[in-house]
Amino acid sequence: MEHLEQRQKVTIMIAIMAAMLFAALNQTIIGTALPIIVADIGGMKYFNWVFTIYMLASSITAILVGKLSDTYGRKVFILTGIGVFIVASLLCGLSANIYQLIIFRAIQGLGGGMIISTSFTAIGDLFPPRERGRWQGMMGSVFGLASVFGPTFGGYIVDTWQWNWVFWVFLPFGFVAFIMIWKMFPNPEQNEKQSVDFLGAILLTLTIIPLLLAFSWAGQNFAWSSPIIIGLFTWSIIGLAAFIVVERRVENPVIPLHLFKNSIFSISNMAGLLMGMGMFGAIMYMPFFIQGVLGISATQTGFIMMSMMLSMVLTSTIGGQLITRTGRYKIFAIAGLLIMAGGMYSMSLMSVDTTVTGVVRNLVFVGLGLGLTFPVLTLTVQNAVEHQYLGVSTSASQFFRQAGGTMGVSIMGSIMNMIMGRKMANVSAANDFEETSELQDPQVLMDPNQISSLAETSKVPSAQFEQMIFSMREVLSQSLNGSFLFGTFILLGAWVLILFLKEIPLRMTNQPAKKEEKISS
Repeated sequence: MEHLEQRQKVTIMIAIMAAMLFAALNQTIIGTALPIIVADIGGMKYFNWVFTIYMLASSITAILVGKLSDTYGRKVFILTGIGVFIVASLLCGLSANIYQLIIFRAIQGLGGGMIISTSFTAIGDLFPPRERGRWQGMMGSVFGLASVFGPTFGGYIVDTWQWNWVFWVFLPFGFVAFIMIWKMFPNPEQNEKQSVDFLGAILLTLTIIPLLLAFSWAGQNFAWSSPIIIGLFTWSIIGLAAFIVVERRVENPVIPLHLFKNSIFSISNMAGLLMGMGMFGAIMYMPFFIQGVLGISATQTGFIMMSMMLSMVLTSTIGGQLITRTGRYKIFAIAGLLIMAGGMYSMSLMSVDTTVTGVVRNLVFVGLGLGLTFPVLTLTVQNAVEHQYLGVSTSASQFFRQAGGTMGVSIMGSIMNMIMGRKMANVSAANDFEETSELQDPQVLMDPNQISSLAETSKVPSAQFEQMIFSMREVLSQSLNGSFLFGTFILLGAWVLILFLKEIPLRMTNQPAKKEEKISS
């Protein structure tokens, strides 16, 4: 599609961005709404799975679809993804408990993985690497805009309507995106059909799932040294070993292992994994600080989170334009990750005395750094491989970023719950909270109405009740501090990796790269 007229390329990109907007809105809107949803249907112990299962499902789907789209074209997969996403969104709004919501979010993740993987790959089909920076930046801006309006609108919905509408309100966007892709996206060229590496995909799934479960349960449900945690890690290692053996022998592997011989491919993906851990951790856990610690409503939380995403849109757009003009990209990733790490460290210092201005300042720093880094890591991978590997390399980049988000949210959730459990036990013992069992769970902080109801019905004197609420806010704040500090070290690790990234010229065409730039097989 590189040789299409510019007007037709722009029209196709509008359709792709419409599909991305639909998926991104449904993904970001849940952030500020989740505390209220959990307060209604219960299951705070499993709240991180609402996010984690989506990331896991989309990661596995993206990596398989990336390879398949290299053979069968992008159009069929992006249309299928939109259709699955629409059905799953409808079902999410009908969830009666946390378990149903988790299941339906998994189905939603399958559709989301198809949409995101094929969308970013299509940019590589339409434009050569030198021109992709601008469009990668615009795609980042689409996600950023969705992240601006999604949380804000999500907070407004749960404050004024039923939370179910969080999943239903953007369904019309899905139908519009489906029609636009159907009409505008060109049909794929007939390529030689290849066998599908289903065994490799299954083994990859069997590697990731036990690893995720181990990180989610360790320190919360089971000790790190418990047989079940050790068993899960062992299972994951065995699955990875089997996956490598299979990928070396099959004719058409789901992830060609020779790609990892390219240092640009490997370093970019590892940095993307670490960036995902920090990025999604900030997006998921800041609303818990704003609502639970500061006592701000879900709607206002959305407006506060908007500062992070607006700054991301700004630097993503500007950074993408500068990459296209200058052909340089490494400096943007170096600066972006360092700024993100600084913002995350500032988050780890927040307390019950932190002002809204302080929160906004920290979010702006994270957003500025994220916007500079976001377009780079996919671009570096696409530029380092031959066009025949465009789909699988792009999906691998998305996979590592999504997998990082899955692991990061799980680990940060485990850290938060571990610290919270220990400190809450100390606070309860010191203040004799046993008379009011409801105030032994910081979950009540997420719902102002529940706090007001408890204040009216509690037999505890009002002064003591206020002290209990304040103590729980302190516990939640300190627990989140530990999670954000972990995110700081993770982002610094990504920054160190980027320092070793080799910067090669951005190609001016999608034709095969020069010999010295090819990935050796």
